[in-house]
Amino acid sequence: MDRKREDHDLAFLLRYENVAWYEDGAVRILDRRVYPMEERFVVCHTHEEVAQAIADMVTQSAGPYYAAAHGMALAAWECRESADPMTFLRGAAFRLSHARPTTASRMEAITGEALSRASAALSAGQDAAEALREYAVELMERRYRNIARCAGYLAERLPERSVIMTQCFAETVIGMLLRTAAAQGKTVRMICPETRPFLQGARLTASVAVQQGCDVTVITDNMPAAVLSTGAVDLFTSAADVICMDGTIINKIGTLQIALCARHFGVPYYVTGSPDRRRAGVQDVTIEYRDGNAVLEHLGRRAVLPGVKGLYPAFDITPGSLVTGVVTDRGVLLPGELSSYFRPGDGDFPSA
Repeated sequence: MDRKREDHDLAFLLRYENVAWYEDGAVRILDRRVYPMEERFVVCHTHEEVAQAIADMVTQSAGPYYAAAHGMALAAWECRESADPMTFLRGAAFRLSHARPTTASRMEAITGEALSRASAALSAGQDAAEALREYAVELMERRYRNIARCAGYLAERLPERSVIMTQCFAETVIGMLLRTAAAQGKTVRMICPETRPFLQGARLTASVAVQQGCDVTVITDNMPAAVLSTGAVDLFTSAADVICMDGTIINKIGTLQIALCARHFGVPYYVTGSPDRRRAGVQDVTIEYRDGNAVLEHLGRRAVLPGVKGLYPAFDITPGSLVTGVVTDRGVLLPGELSSYFRPGDGDFPSA
């Protein structure tokens, strides 16, 4: 790639090769469960292993989308001598896109495009694995470019000196926001709730922030109300795993309580992402419940006595009435006007 890549000047775990990367019959995925304590990669030799890594939260936030794309390249390599490669690839596409149920719809857009690219390559007598590797990198470039536009719109909402609170790991948009704000001469301080039980806010968001020169403070998940009550926070922001067409936000558990507190204390809440035309409302979303034992541990060490139970809904539901604006790559929209995001000829996910 001759020109500057879209991941330039971003933190370590936002660089393409450190998210997910197919090469020589394997996919390498940075293990975000242990970063930054360890820089460890999970190496997958089959698409099934990629799907399992996604299910096991080796990668999180937007990482699974890129892992799925690179996983499709690996699947094409697996079936390179098959008499019926498309049947194999269709099975791989289903497995990868349904590794986590809540995001299956958007994942299907990515694996579906991979199937189209593979079919075209095979019809032309070309190497399908190489075609899908190129598609995976192209997807990263395109999505990062779209996220940069989104970050630009969000940066416009920031005063010259601002304090923002985040939730979970909004991934690339955080790095892009800090890069954009720095280019505009704005000073940003970040407050990151830790995001139990995997501590994505503490380990991932805060790591990106500090590596990009941002003043960042981590708080526990029961502190946002107290911090917001001080009036020190200018803006609360999160990404979203699903943005329903009625403005409902599905995001990492804990988003709802911060949104409620932000509304109470007069702090604007901006969600970043694009609406899902396949999801009219929460009735069309499957909320994933993960193993409750995860909340009984802290960094792998059990914190409760035997017999204590744990509950772990991975996502919660935030009504659009608590959202100030949805920041997309096409501008900032009110929760009630998300249909205006789409243009004639768009698919379900124009920015996928």
